[in-house]
Amino acid sequence: MVLRPAFTLGGTGGGFAYNEEELVEIGLNAFNLSPVHQVLVEKSVKGYKEIEFEVMRDSNDHAITICGMENIDPVGVHTGDSMVVAPIMTLNDADQKMLNGSAIKIIRELKIEGGCNVQFALNPHSSEYFLIEVNPRVSRSSALASKASGYPIARVTAKIAMGMALEEIQIANTTAAFEPRLDYVVAKLPRFPFDKFSTAANTLGTQMKATGEVMGIGSDLEECLLKSVRSLENGAYHFYLSKFDGMTTEDMLSYVNVFRDDNFFAIAELLRRGIEVSKIAEITQITPFFLEAGARIIGMEHRLAANPGDPDILVEAKRMGFSDRYTAKLWGMQETELRKLRREKGIFPVFRMVDTCHTGAYVPYFYSSFTGKNDSILTAKRKIVVLGADPIRIGQGVEFDYSTVHAVNTIRSLGYEAIIINNNPETVSADYTTADKPYFEPLTPEDVMNILEFEKPEGVIATLGGQTAINLAKPLMERGVKIIGTDCDAIDKAENRDLFETQPEGKAVTRIEDGIEAAAKIGYPVLVRPSFVLGGRAMQIVANETQLVQYLKTAVEIDADKPVLVDKYIQSREVKVDAICDGHDVFVPGIMELVERTGVHSGDSISVYPTFSISDKVKGIILQYAKKLGLGIGIIGLFNIQFIVDKNDKIVHHRGQPPLLPHRSLPVQGHRLLPGRHCHGGHPGQEPEGAGHLPHLSRRKAALVCQGARVLLQQDSRSGRLPVPPK
Repeated sequence: MVLRPAFTLGGTGGGFAYNEEELVEIGLNAFNLSPVHQVLVEKSVKGYKEIEFEVMRDSNDHAITICGMENIDPVGVHTGDSMVVAPIMTLNDADQKMLNGSAIKIIRELKIEGGCNVQFALNPHSSEYFLIEVNPRVSRSSALASKASGYPIARVTAKIAMGMALEEIQIANTTAAFEPRLDYVVAKLPRFPFDKFSTAANTLGTQMKATGEVMGIGSDLEECLLKSVRSLENGAYHFYLSKFDGMTTEDMLSYVNVFRDDNFFAIAELLRRGIEVSKIAEITQITPFFLEAGARIIGMEHRLAANPGDPDILVEAKRMGFSDRYTAKLWGMQETELRKLRREKGIFPVFRMVDTCHTGAYVPYFYSSFTGKNDSILTAKRKIVVLGADPIRIGQGVEFDYSTVHAVNTIRSLGYEAIIINNNPETVSADYTTADKPYFEPLTPEDVMNILEFEKPEGVIATLGGQTAINLAKPLMERGVKIIGTDCDAIDKAENRDLFETQPEGKAVTRIEDGIEAAAKIGYPVLVRPSFVLGGRAMQIVANETQLVQYLKTAVEIDADKPVLVDKYIQSREVKVDAICDGHDVFVPGIMELVERTGVHSGDSISVYPTFSISDKVKGIILQYAKKLGLGIGIIGLFNIQFIVDKNDKIVHHRGQPPLLPHRSLPVQGHRLLPGRHCHGGHPGQEPEGAGHLPHLSRRKAALVCQGARVLLQQDSRSGRLPVPPK
């Protein structure tokens, strides 16, 4: 049976019980987590197909279906953790009409006004079905359905709440009463935080574990799946992970018998080894239709490997969604060489419109494809491209969506055409009403360059989309793209520790032996971390040589291009500033102080404004340093700096966060300092008038993502989305 606590989000506290002992264990926890201390005890339908419908109803009882979605994973994996496709692909007409009709009957019977998500479990061998749940509100699935269909669910729901009928709400050149029809395929893949919790089991169940998700749009299932996988920012750019190379086939078959975060990667490896789709389907309970798509991808791998340089097969591979990077690997060449070959042969994508109303209206919302005709219309306006931030994950969250939305609004207000590239369906920046042109594409050099070569913008802003966008700056610049705002030279300077005077004693090392020597000279404990990371990823405090050697061998890649930084660990107070530099002046809206000691990542620590233990003298020095750093590095735009203040008020520059990115505290500063209220009279390099003496206290507290794992907070961030700061 399955236990589900009432009124919890993401399946929190639920699970499958296979005996009385598990029933008691799960039940006690479920009762404790339910705010009304109520638990649903239900028949298990684990292994059934999971089908979702996003439906809408107004006060006139007019109800429509916006999007039908099918989970690739069977019932037993929370829908937020499952791979999901739209439209529904494996149901016969009778079953689809039956479930769709039930969803409409439910929203009418419950008299829900606005958007609603309905989830069903369908027996894969009959038409028997069960209702899993009804969400009488917008949900994560609503965001996915909205981006997948181009139907603005939240906006329409808000207008229905104000009393408007579907026929009265305008969308494109029609009304909200239309039912979208998809002529493309969408795939959603979840982004998990297991890279932050290496000791936690990567098994999946009814409790949601994903922190975010990506969406790929393509002409067929294979294309959108491959687009999605290279959008995950988990080191993979194809359905291939090296971790499975050393596993035996028997071990892998046992591995996929349990729901896990990387099962589809393991399945791809099993298909490479010739395991039949029917056997994998029997073990995983995944519908063979989806496994056959994986088999076609593997089949194309074999064809590419057997025919290096063949342009006809290359065209077929590109239509299937293969990246230049993986194709180049199969052909034994560099990605840039393959790109050159593709250009010589005239193999370019077109940009197709997400058009689900089919009225002939021009809706500037696009995805790339190597089939069909181009729908994106070039304008004579000067253009600026803003790079988005990929999936929400620990260390990279809403602050970057916040920043890109404000950037797009500003670009448009200055008369430029604002173009956004993103692949996260949860973001506001990727909504087709935010920018002049959103492109829903992976954030890789290849996919971004395809758009830039078509649009030919004035420049690209790479510092507002988190580490994802920062990492794209150099490869784009090397391909001739102008990076505006903070450029690549400034980015490199910000990571060059030799240019900084006030910093902990430390050294960048490229060999394990050098790391041991540096730590011995500095003295333990030391703080170790890779360069060019976000959210303190893989950052640790190590106490002795044994721990250091283990870290350098297992936690990070270390070579000449990827040095590891070994710093003296200083236990003291930590403060941080968000600032903005225009190349001539620096403005600092405020200084925040962390409640926890150094050693806890600033994203996980409670932050308070104004500071509570820092003297005016120290504040003045911090402001001077902020101005010198902003101008000295060559920053044009936002930056964040973290400082350590010891008991003698000595200040040390502590770069726990790449300083060129909008920090998590940026939305906090934005909410705290209302434009025009506290910023008037501010001078460059100074806090705004009244800073430190505002009539309220602001506190920011992290929402930790570590349920089910015993976690000690340290330099590697463990928190996800942040709550809005109270005043």
